[in-house]
Amino acid sequence: MTKTNVAIIFGGRSGEHEISLLSAHSVLKNIDRNRFEVVEVGITLNGIWMVGEDVLEKFENHQLEGLSPACVLAEPENHQLYLQIKSASGIQLQPYHPIDIFFPVLHGTFGEDGTLQGLLECMEIAYVGAGVLASSVGMDKALFKEVMRAIDIPVVSAQVFNRKEIETDLDQVIARCESIAPYPLFTKPANLGSSLGINKCRTRHQLINGLIDAAQYDRRILVETGLEKPMEIEISVLGNEFPIASIPGEIVPGDEFYTYEDKYINGISQLNIPAELPDGMADQLQNLAIRAFKAIDCAGMARVDFLLDQDTQSIYLNELNTIPGFTQISMYSKLWEASGINYSELITRLLDLALDRHEQQKKSLHQYRRREK
Repeated sequence: MTKTNVAIIFGGRSGEHEISLLSAHSVLKNIDRNRFEVVEVGITLNGIWMVGEDVLEKFENHQLEGLSPACVLAEPENHQLYLQIKSASGIQLQPYHPIDIFFPVLHGTFGEDGTLQGLLECMEIAYVGAGVLASSVGMDKALFKEVMRAIDIPVVSAQVFNRKEIETDLDQVIARCESIAPYPLFTKPANLGSSLGINKCRTRHQLINGLIDAAQYDRRILVETGLEKPMEIEISVLGNEFPIASIPGEIVPGDEFYTYEDKYINGISQLNIPAELPDGMADQLQNLAIRAFKAIDCAGMARVDFLLDQDTQSIYLNELNTIPGFTQISMYSKLWEASGINYSELITRLLDLALDRHEQQKKSLHQYRRREK
């Protein structure tokens, strides 16, 4: 049987570069090599695509010698990965490997936010995960919450500020922040993941530092109500037009909230699968997760995160991640394992979903055609 050529893309121009390498390591280890021919594509922090032998290992060791720069062309049906060869007359392109499906394992900006997806749409090639719309809306926490409010899915109160506002009129920004709700407040970059640049602020001094920290990572900053005793509940979603939801799991942070250090460094957070929830709440959360997934036209996969106020039992949808952490021990894959889909099968399902979505995309006309009466 002819194998399907899969380009697994990792690294990228994001603060989540190292997390992407962890996810890619698990995918490369568990993908079905009997069915898929794998091509490794690493993207440096400077945005250079690199190919060659043992790309991931070289990225992990920060030793890129022996790798070659590569590119694709934004041309329909040109599904070729090219080497970029420097010569006296300039850069020449040399065919490197044909690709059938791209599998972006890129977290954060320039990978999860719709930019890469736009390039792949121009190529008219299959790729794993959400399209341009869902990727960009899912990445922007502020815009995503506006969409959720529009369809009556509960989210916490919040306001959005931009970097220039903070730089030019900090006092006015603070006043508006403190009008949202009493402390604690959360400050977040609108477009980033892995809890980078997120701070829980209990005082005005902490708020100022939180705003400045978030503004390092994005020009749009989200400030929102912080719950005192939240349960952090996550649900994995899988599918295209007819998505399914996993059982819920609970994150028990080792820190005040699920910080970057808590996720990837200190290792003291706990995962409770399944989450211990009141009767009927698991179904409610699963339905909300699927509604959110479909509302932004998501595809392939997403992890939907909720906050449950333990005092009032109120549910708030926090965010939707279109390329969640994807190691074997990440919450997304562990929830599916507990729901009956192992990691290797999950990878295969995502690749099949990518091919199916591509077939649906190909049915759409791109030129006007007069209908016969």
